[in-house]
Amino acid sequence: MQTIPPEKTTIRSKKPSSRKQLQDIALIAVFAALIIVLAFVSIPVGAAGVPIVLQNASIVLAGLILGGRRGFLTALLFLVLGLIGLPVLAGGRTTLAALAGPTAGYIVGYLLSPLVAGAIAYLAPKKRGTGMFIVLGLAGIAGLITQYVCGSIGLVLRAGLSISEAALAQGAFVLPDLAKIAVMVVIAAGVHAAFPDIRKK
Repeated sequence: MQTIPPEKTTIRSKKPSSRKQLQDIALIAVFAALIIVLAFVSIPVGAAGVPIVLQNASIVLAGLILGGRRGFLTALLFLVLGLIGLPVLAGGRTTLAALAGPTAGYIVGYLLSPLVAGAIAYLAPKKRGTGMFIVLGLAGIAGLITQYVCGSIGLVLRAGLSISEAALAQGAFVLPDLAKIAVMVVIAAGVHAAFPDIRKK
């Protein structure tokens, strides 16, 4: 009987891991690009000067589909690109410009929200149905709340608003954001049903 040298066994065992890493990198890059593209879809409203954008919902979508770790890395990648001067945020702003203003808290929320949403989303049943939609819905709302909380803290620290004023400043965005999250949940459920292997870590 012919035996397989140990070194060949090691090489073969590493191939699936390397393939998965490449797949993760590709998914992270694609979602980061999507988030940046959606930065150019925005509607300015509210006294705080924060626009209604699809970008914040797409960041939560990254968590819903990719999970907490990869969703976080996706947000980190797109924000790092903004740190080096690329206009990755709504209105063609860079991450540095946003961090210098009253919207700095939302940037922190962008980083944390896919981590929170993804951690909850991956508790959902793998079979598409009511259970999946409920868990994904809760995950999406949790991600949105994370953005609101971080944004409110930023408004308190940078814009001099009181906690109640900062909370009220979110009011104009709640219904549009919930509608966007609902759409993201439907998209995420469809992706998970069509590509169940995407959850494999």
